[in-house]
Amino acid sequence: MAPAKTDLTALRFQGATVPGRLHDVNLSLRPGIMAGLVGPNGAGKSTLLQVAAGLLPAGLSTVTWDGRDLHGISVLERGRTTAWVPQEARFEFGFTVRSVVAQGRFAYGDDEHGVDEILEKMDLATLAQRPVNRLSGGERQRVLIARALVTRARLQLWDEPLAPLDPRHALEIMMTGRELTRSGTTLLFSLHDLRMAFCLDFVVVLHQGRLRAAGPPDVVLKPDLLLDVFGVKMNTVPGLVLELPDR
Repeated sequence: MAPAKTDLTALRFQGATVPGRLHDVNLSLRPGIMAGLVGPNGAGKSTLLQVAAGLLPAGLSTVTWDGRDLHGISVLERGRTTAWVPQEARFEFGFTVRSVVAQGRFAYGDDEHGVDEILEKMDLATLAQRPVNRLSGGERQRVLIARALVTRARLQLWDEPLAPLDPRHALEIMMTGRELTRSGTTLLFSLHDLRMAFCLDFVVVLHQGRLRAAGPPDVVLKPDLLLDVFGVKMNTVPGLVLELPDR
């Protein structure tokens, strides 16, 4: 008997379309990579992430996690399979930092497994009893990332997680993302820092709601594409420098 075929795709979009925001995106991501969505404002990055998380319908398109159609996965199982970090860290109520992070364990029966470890890792232990609505923007963002990490979900979807962070914490998040991928987790997040994008395994370029390119950053992020999509010139000597073109 022939062995069963194994789907080596962690996340797949087939014809992902959201009227006025996203058009016919076909994309596959393999397990265990750190991938970035890049593109100008309004390019469709957040929309694609929301489609991936099942938070936004995408017409007749198909989204699969590990070869399984997203629509066939129960809400509770989705909570164990994937983790979502929104772009804006808004908190209307004064829950403590620890209680918000512990929400990530809801799909496991609120067992609080790993909560204290994640608080320490994310430099939040001293803030554990602080109300989240009394934190700075960067601190709140780290709370949301900690909540995602404590799920131990194998698919992590983060919308601009680095934007509110200071340089130290941004680098720590990148290092944490690399640790996740070594354990087989797939991390897909949006970002604007093209220099940081060169540290990733895979880059997806969106422009005006369409997929323009996808692949390793040193293959995809070429001068012609950066000028066409972002309107900037790339100079790699002595290091990566982005400049406005001559007008």
